[in-house]
Amino acid sequence: MLNAIDRRVLKEVAELEGIPKGAYNIRKNGKLLGREVSANINIETNEKGDGIIIDIKPGTVNESVHIPVILSQAGLHDTVYNTFIVGEGADVTIIAGCGIHCGGKESEGHSGIHEFQIKAGAKVKYVEKHIALGDGTGRRILNPTTKVFMAENAQVEMELTQLGGVDEAKRFNEAKIGAGSVLLITERVMTDGEQVAESRNEIELIGTDSKANIVSRSVIKGNSSQDFYVNLTAFAKCYGHIECDAIIMDNGRNQTIPALRALHPDAEMTHEASIGKIANDQLMKLMSLGLDYDAAVNRIIQGFLK
Repeated sequence: MLNAIDRRVLKEVAELEGIPKGAYNIRKNGKLLGREVSANINIETNEKGDGIIIDIKPGTVNESVHIPVILSQAGLHDTVYNTFIVGEGADVTIIAGCGIHCGGKESEGHSGIHEFQIKAGAKVKYVEKHIALGDGTGRRILNPTTKVFMAENAQVEMELTQLGGVDEAKRFNEAKIGAGSVLLITERVMTDGEQVAESRNEIELIGTDSKANIVSRSVIKGNSSQDFYVNLTAFAKCYGHIECDAIIMDNGRNQTIPALRALHPDAEMTHEASIGKIANDQLMKLMSLGLDYDAAVNRIIQGFLK
């Protein structure tokens, strides 16, 4: 069922050695490769046949669902629409992501559009990792879209990671946060060579006592570039924070534009941003402990991204 390339991609994207336990849906080259449901998590193809609906029953706890995508077909640009319905009081983990294996001259791409309907009191940890592998020269393109709609007293933690091999990426995150709900987004992106990455975020704090914390960590190497945009808008008494930090190396380029809009007198909103190189004192300290220059740089980058 899984060949050597499939196994390598799954390991990189979802830390899987093979078929996962519990509920899962594995998509390969635009088609279903394997699916399993559980008593509390149902997965079915949507009406148009261009994605899936993941329905998690109210009260479901200590369960996870894996929905990785494998792309290894030259010239294929795959688009998928997935809907997640997380029932009241559920507490689950969702592991997603896409791995591209490029072995030729033709480009390959994946656009995953994910919509989350988070019901009252539900908690979700969403882990999404993107990576591209292979010795081919074709461009590897990933354009993820994430839309989150949160009812009251819900919590969503999102870890969004892209750490290698992707030539072009355009991400869009949208969220509407209800009363007493909390959204945490941590985005980690590393680019190199001529790679480009763009992330746009539209976050709305709609309900009373809603909270949002948006964190971006960027490493820009070679001649690559990254742009990060956030619009955080408050419509009620709430708290919102944006934190953007970037390390530039070589001839890298970065643009970071956080924007806060308070449309309620009791909104509390803050942001901080920094762009710079690796500090020499950090390098010297690690090198004094026996690391060479490259190892010291890698240690600092890995710590920064974590």
